[in-house]
Amino acid sequence: MVIVKISLKQHLAEYLKGKFCDWKDVPVKFPDSSDLYHTIFDLMEKKPSNVEETAGNLEIVLPDRTIGKDPAWYNFLGERSQRIIERKVELMFWADLHDLIDHNKHMHGMEYAETVYFFMRKYDIQSITEDAILKNYYRWREKVRRRDKKRAYNKC
Repeated sequence: MVIVKISLKQHLAEYLKGKFCDWKDVPVKFPDSSDLYHTIFDLMEKKPSNVEETAGNLEIVLPDRTIGKDPAWYNFLGERSQRIIERKVELMFWADLHDLIDHNKHMHGMEYAETVYFFMRKYDIQSITEDAILKNYYRWREKVRRRDKKRAYNKC
């Protein structure tokens, strides 16, 4: 088992630890059925000789497959690779959140703020505010579910 450190936005690192490690302080190990596992496997490369140990806020276990790259040799994720991983994790984070907000609103009648609070507690996310998450949801909803015409605001 080869472990590397990568740098992600803090709320994404907290999300991954909550989702895959049950909030324990252990390296994140992705299931081999996940898209992220295969992305990381594709991005693994040999460590350049002029690069020192990389610092980061998240430790991950590199994929170890029977065929292909051996993590003992291909144990480096460069800055470009880390940005690709960060984009994928961010997409997974927002998709998971938006799906939960919609489900709770339409199936259980929960308020948006209540669902966001539940999501943050579930994954122990502390580095981003509830307001920022709600604003992102509202922007996404406006972009995805555009109405033909905005409703008129009439004074009574």
